Amino acid sequence: MQSTGDKILKVIRGHGTGWVFTPASFKKFGSRSAVESALRRHKNDGAIRQVARGLYDYPPRDPRLGLLSPSLDRILSALEDRDAVRLQPSGAYAANLLGLSDQVPMKFVFLTDGPTRKLRVGNRRIVLKRTTPRNMAPAGRISGTVIQALRWLGEGQVYDRIFREVAGERRD
Repeated sequence: MQSTGDKILKVIRGHGTGWVFTPASFKKFGSRSAVESALRRHKNDGAIRQVARGLYDYPPRDPRLGLLSPSLDRILSALEDRDAVRLQPSGAYAANLLGLSDQVPMKFVFLTDGPTRKLRVGNRRIVLKRTTPRNMAPAGRISGTVIQALRWLGEGQVYDRIFREVAGERRD
């Protein structure tokens, strides 16, 4: 019979490198303390990495670069699953996603229907800002990202070029 730690490690390896997860991902294997203890052991052995409080990953390794950072999408997916919240890109990050800004934000701002908080994952800063249900209505759809990007750009910065880019008609 396999121990809790062995079962957890088998699931982690089954998902492959780059997977981001929380202790809640393994609640079927035992009590919360047993799962956390197993994750702590695997972290100390170097099999997994803790990237933030309550957030772990099975880090991909590059032969030249060493351990790579987890992708933002996988971090957000783990947070949405763990906290049962929705996240909507906002501000400069939303504009960057749509190609409306060349600015690469130093902090990634997301609107949420969960609590406001800040996370640091490696050298990335992720800010979750609680907002109204009205702002979260289009969450998870491209229209929500467009709305947030246009809001960030401001009324005086929205030109015909912006509308063409959002519509996918790139004419330069």
